[in-house]
Amino acid sequence: MPRSRQPRRQATLASLAAELNISRTTVSNAYNRPDQLSPELRDRVLEAARRRGYPGPDPVARSLRTRRAGAVGLLLTEALSYSFRDPAAMSFLAGLTESCEAAGQGLLLIPAGPGREDVDAAVVVQQAGVDGFVVYSVADDDPYLAAVCDRHLPMVVCDQPREIPGASRVGIDDRAAMRQVADHLIDLGHERFGVLCMRLGRDRADGVVSPERLKTPHFHVQRERIEGVRDAMEAAGLDPAGLTVVERFEHAGLSGHTAAEQALHADPDITALVCTSDVLALGALEWARRQGVDVPRDLSISGFDGVDQAIREGLTTVLQPQEEKGRRAGALLMSPSHSGVATVEMLDTELFRGATTGPVRT
Repeated sequence: MPRSRQPRRQATLASLAAELNISRTTVSNAYNRPDQLSPELRDRVLEAARRRGYPGPDPVARSLRTRRAGAVGLLLTEALSYSFRDPAAMSFLAGLTESCEAAGQGLLLIPAGPGREDVDAAVVVQQAGVDGFVVYSVADDDPYLAAVCDRHLPMVVCDQPREIPGASRVGIDDRAAMRQVADHLIDLGHERFGVLCMRLGRDRADGVVSPERLKTPHFHVQRERIEGVRDAMEAAGLDPAGLTVVERFEHAGLSGHTAAEQALHADPDITALVCTSDVLALGALEWARRQGVDVPRDLSISGFDGVDQAIREGLTTVLQPQEEKGRRAGALLMSPSHSGVATVEMLDTELFRGATTGPVRT
């Protein structure tokens, strides 16, 4: 007798339950609540499912029933690839994923950043199947942030922006941490400073920053770190108007390289470069080596973050707990007690006095 060419129908939860003469709830429990079944019964269900090609309960249908997606959305300020290249972002991700794993939650990465339209942002965020959002260092005028706020889901902000209604926040005192760096350099006799900073807005800007732009940044972390240097200068009787600030749109080592050159061209009397990230500082160090500039005898350079490469290079920097930031942000978002009441957690930093800062050369 010829074999039927009709394709075999895929098993469903109902057909599997009928075949085993058990309830559909029992089949579902074998996947979602295994503690409710004996090991023998669960093994029998899973073996029959494997034999029939049944993949398990539909997660979409389950989320519709429970109104839970089982995932956390992470809103990033950069392209997705950046998160796996930038050492500070990678540390934050490691901490956040640890919290997600402990809570049995998935993680959905949503890259924001410049060059994206409001309509695109609204569509992507609205389609994200998540139970809440962690916002990682995003500009206050980012359209993705506006779309996240419109979802009215639980939200935790790491670093920036501040004062999102109902959102909890995890961060550090950027201004005080950078003032420690500047105080350290002033104690070494430095009076002429250059600051190399990450971008201050979503628009593409590379160059010496005007006083007007410094007053209206959309990334407040950069503003706070610059203000920390200005605070130290004022306290030491130095004129903050003499501070040269160079902004770079791209956060990369090459950006620090070119920014250092531009800062010293704008003010050849600079004796210390204060960088708002280790990535920029490492780029500045490479520029100094290629130019034959002795660090720290001729030029002091400092960074911010405390990434592994910076410590290996002996860079003077601010150690901040990036991994713990991610861990705390995830824990805050997924805490059973998280009921929309905003919580602010400020973590400690430490000044690491490395080999790249020294007394001013007389």
